[in-house]
Amino acid sequence: MTSTQIGDSSRKPLRVWPGIVAVVLLLVFRFGVKAAIPGITGFGYAVLGSLALALVLIVWWTFFSRSRRLERFGALALILAAMGATWLLKHDSMWLPWLFAYAIPLLSLAFVTWAVVTRRLPDRVRHATMVATILIACGAWLLVRQDGINGDHQATFGWRWRASSEERLLAQTAEQPANIASTSTATAPTTPTVAPSPSASATPDTAKDAAHATAVATTEKRGEWPGFRGARRDGIVRGVKIKTDWSASPPVQLWRRPIGPGWSSFAVSGDLFYTQEQRGENEVVACYKMATGEPVWSHRDTARFFESNAGAGPRATPTLSNGRVYTFGATGILNALDARTGAVVWSRNVASETNTQVPFWGFSSSPLVIGDLVVIAASGQLVAYEAATGNRRWLGPASGGSYSSPQLVTIDGVQQILFVSGSHAMSVAPADGKQLWDHGWSVNTIVQPALTPDGDVLITSQENGTRRLGLAHGAAGWTVAERWTSNALKPYFNDFVVHKGYAFGFDGRILSCLDLKDGQRKWKGGRYGNGQLVLLPEQDLLLVLSEEGELALVGATPDQFTEIAKVPAIQGKTWNHPVLVGDVLLVRNSEEMAAFRLSLF
Repeated sequence: MTSTQIGDSSRKPLRVWPGIVAVVLLLVFRFGVKAAIPGITGFGYAVLGSLALALVLIVWWTFFSRSRRLERFGALALILAAMGATWLLKHDSMWLPWLFAYAIPLLSLAFVTWAVVTRRLPDRVRHATMVATILIACGAWLLVRQDGINGDHQATFGWRWRASSEERLLAQTAEQPANIASTSTATAPTTPTVAPSPSASATPDTAKDAAHATAVATTEKRGEWPGFRGARRDGIVRGVKIKTDWSASPPVQLWRRPIGPGWSSFAVSGDLFYTQEQRGENEVVACYKMATGEPVWSHRDTARFFESNAGAGPRATPTLSNGRVYTFGATGILNALDARTGAVVWSRNVASETNTQVPFWGFSSSPLVIGDLVVIAASGQLVAYEAATGNRRWLGPASGGSYSSPQLVTIDGVQQILFVSGSHAMSVAPADGKQLWDHGWSVNTIVQPALTPDGDVLITSQENGTRRLGLAHGAAGWTVAERWTSNALKPYFNDFVVHKGYAFGFDGRILSCLDLKDGQRKWKGGRYGNGQLVLLPEQDLLLVLSEEGELALVGATPDQFTEIAKVPAIQGKTWNHPVLVGDVLLVRNSEEMAAFRLSLF
């Protein structure tokens, strides 16, 4: 027997048990902790824990596995090269969350499995299978794309070669120029003009539609649902009572059509409604008929926003006022358009004018019209423009980032703009943007604040729950007092409503009722994911649109959770706010939109 043979036979087998323990703990952290702690908080803990255990695996393999030096460092070099190549060749939708939350855990599991299965096999077999294992575990990701995440930060994937819903829509519409109202890059302010009559660049479907739209614009200063969450931005549908026995009188579909991606809701005036969407490299403001869903006009800006979690498209909702529609795009383009024709009245690039970087999830503020001003949030800074000309009137204090929208309220007899931004809840004077008061809060600034009937302010966050603030105005200025803080209602990006002394909203992914007197939870029930809702106050009724696209009716009463009815509405992840105007309900997501007629009392 040769000395080489003696060395080979005496070499100890791989020590695999530390790797097995580490990869089991890694999977427990990545998926078990995430299951136990919902939302972005659980996702953060899960990813950090799994990354720490991936480092433990590297230490095990490098120093304690008993593998040969060439094998140890060769494997690490191959992993580094394979992961680097995968990162360079991956689909554009795959970003760091995919790498940390999915690619590394899968590779860790595959590598430890290889080590266990092949530990007693000849070196030549082991090395060949190691190379194959690493290349397959990394290269398999080149076959897929990420189709975003749900509200619980669970990613979905699709085949890379399969057309997305946006690509299918573009193929169907074939970019017909006749439907384009106007096009702009919005790199510089557009000179304000008087909105012209319909022309070749702004083409309603028929002259009859234009006449009807003109009548709507001249008889109404504001739409029936003028913008984000209604006229008061409180998600309350006043003066409507619907039949709730959906087994006898179910919602009747009026129409259904594909739509470009985006998380915009609707603004409604007469038989026209407005929304925002993405069409390829164009950010689109579109006007449609309520009765049929047919397009009337569209305005396009050469801009595209995309991030891998929520996908492409604008986040804000159009605002209607005095015959104009005001829109704010995800890259910072603020437009004032003629509501009849889509013709550009003026346009500003807020991002460049205020030197504001596009936020991670895009600009999300819906414009707020107050008299002769249009106010938007350039991330965490309020900016006011003259509604008629687009000239900037004032710039509010900078206070970090925000995905919330400004909201007009009256507190202690003083009209003010309420806003949550950075780690603050604050308000400014509409006339000049000067700060009236400020209250330190949470970094999660997405959900709209609300007023209680007696003028207190409710603010929320996923981390800290709900806080009630009492405000008073005196000779020395404003005072802000915390009345209570409760963790019984912790919404992520899902807005809540206030009704008869209670708040109704999402505690994570489950509907919850909170007593406004003391912050105590009255009930919790109904799993609707990260959906949205509106309130029908005359009926003590919540109309919920679930994250999965289902419609549900839930009692807005504090005694117990009661689901009255539930039906499917649209397909796909649904984060957009529903809108109910009269007996017509509008719903949409990033793939399709639909209208339903609800039976009224």
